[in-house]
Amino acid sequence: MRVVTLVSALALLAPVMATAASPAFAEAPATAPATATAPGIYTAAQFFQTRNYRVGGFGADAFTHDGKSLLISSDATGTFNAYALPLAGGAPVALTTSTTVATNAVSAFPNDDRILVTHDGGGDELNHLYVRAADGTLTDITPGEKLKADFLGWNTDGQTFYVTSNSRDPEAFDLYAYDAATLTPTRVFENTGGYVIGGVSYDGRTVALTKSLTSANSDLYVADLSTGGAPKLISEHTGNIAFAVSDFTPDSKALIFLTDEHGEFTQAWTYDLATGAKAKLADGNWDVSFAFFSPSGRYRVSALNADGSTALTILDTTTGRPVALSGVPAGDLGAVRFNADESTLAFTVNSDTSPSDVFVADLATGQARRLTTALNPEIKEADLVQATVVRYAGEGGVMVPGILYKPAGASADHPAPAIVLVHGGPGGQSRRGYSAMIQHLVNHGYAILAANNRGSSGYGKTFFHLDDKHHGEADLRDIVAGGQWLREQDWVADDQVAVMGGSYGGYMTAAALAFHPDAFTAGVDIFGVTNWERTLQSIPAWWGAERIALYDEMGDPATDAARHHAISPLFHADQITKPLLVVQGENDPRVLKVESDELVAAVRANNVPVEYVVFPDEGHGFQGRENRITAQEAYLKFLDQYVRKAIE
Repeated sequence: MRVVTLVSALALLAPVMATAASPAFAEAPATAPATATAPGIYTAAQFFQTRNYRVGGFGADAFTHDGKSLLISSDATGTFNAYALPLAGGAPVALTTSTTVATNAVSAFPNDDRILVTHDGGGDELNHLYVRAADGTLTDITPGEKLKADFLGWNTDGQTFYVTSNSRDPEAFDLYAYDAATLTPTRVFENTGGYVIGGVSYDGRTVALTKSLTSANSDLYVADLSTGGAPKLISEHTGNIAFAVSDFTPDSKALIFLTDEHGEFTQAWTYDLATGAKAKLADGNWDVSFAFFSPSGRYRVSALNADGSTALTILDTTTGRPVALSGVPAGDLGAVRFNADESTLAFTVNSDTSPSDVFVADLATGQARRLTTALNPEIKEADLVQATVVRYAGEGGVMVPGILYKPAGASADHPAPAIVLVHGGPGGQSRRGYSAMIQHLVNHGYAILAANNRGSSGYGKTFFHLDDKHHGEADLRDIVAGGQWLREQDWVADDQVAVMGGSYGGYMTAAALAFHPDAFTAGVDIFGVTNWERTLQSIPAWWGAERIALYDEMGDPATDAARHHAISPLFHADQITKPLLVVQGENDPRVLKVESDELVAAVRANNVPVEYVVFPDEGHGFQGRENRITAQEAYLKFLDQYVRKAIE
């Protein structure tokens, strides 16, 4: 069961958004194609009429029992629902029809027409799993209050599937085996050791576990579910080394894991469950993002996180050569799914100017067919902007990577307003790929530098840990330096540069305005942390197993409260003098609404312009289309008023 978990604990503070950024297949051109006329200008509503598609399942369970459709999620109606996408072509068939909460396809049952879907309580992240019967009725198979449950995969026999749930203990996820016929759960692993469950072997005998020691150091375990023995440590090491679960081999004889034990970048290795032998499976000059095999083991899929894109390879192990696919446009390839007999491959393709579309390919010929067209047909793709990867100097000689979007027509004679966009995390990464939010702002004339300040993932473990226990210091100054770099470009209006971000990026936005009050013209804070003392004390219960890494990264509130106070924008809000927009979901379990309430009140007390948008039915990220449109319109209106017109 493929569950890749090589992320920082602090990625738990990244925004949970309906945006696209997925792995790479072919290089996109460095610049947008030339057009004879100025590009069309489109509304937020037009950009968000673009569809978002997500592929369900981990492998063959992405295909319906009859083999005729692919299980996907789509927001075609404005709210995410589960659909069956015909492989022969044609419109997706709705399987759920929620109008209130995002409902996502999880897995098809291998031996009948039922499917698994999931939804939470409107952004509270307390997901339950539901079985949809052939007649459309939904049954909650993980009932209870205040619990969270996630699907982990199927046994090879198709008679059992696995679920993690914290129903026993809010801070610990146990492993349950569900009988596919009766839907009866049996607890097969009681997690009393503070582990994160990474995956179950396809024969159901072995569970793989990780345990955080620090933010840079973890251990890897396996436990025999047939004997019930204690977890066995398989990652003996010294020093700071991270381990994560990627998958098991199809024959269940080996675990595939990820580790940075052998250098700056993460590699994929295998661990033989019988002998304990380890062998390298995939590596490169960038982090290996994941590695797994097709159902028979014939094809190996692996990917590198290569400078903000993903270099993905599908290797035919019988020939030793990569699979050649035809009919695939330039862009990022992801969500790779093989059907059971490996005759069909499903995947998505995403680029800077085109959102994720679903393709299928005949593995015998490599010929691919497009099944969806996600981009709103009212928008010409040629009017959108290709990104470029840039680097600028931060303090101490650190080079800071960034993804730059330059609007059409920006020049020394017609300089553009600009935005430094900060990702969540703090250990997240700004990547290439389609973003309706970014493309809408660029389409309206704003340059965007999506900065990867020190502490971002994807650039080696040294870079990743440069901000440990120093958040709001050099990493924040990297963002300030990004603003300065933009001002130095002759095509940027140097007195019209804003800062913007979500979650940890929202924190960095508010911190930039508070601690560097002259660095930016205005700021857009999207559910950002403002009071680290409270946030670190009120983390959701289900983060229990990650608390050690979280506190090692950010500092323990019991001992580091003074530093948390010092870096929290709320306690320095009297220094904020530039206009501020704050956008917040009322149900956010990660950054509580009170964080934004208090910052808004404090900045308004300075007689500084503050706009505040709250969505009562959203959490840490906005799922509903109308809410995303409202937020996007608020961003543009605010920026036009306080940044573009700053000199008027």
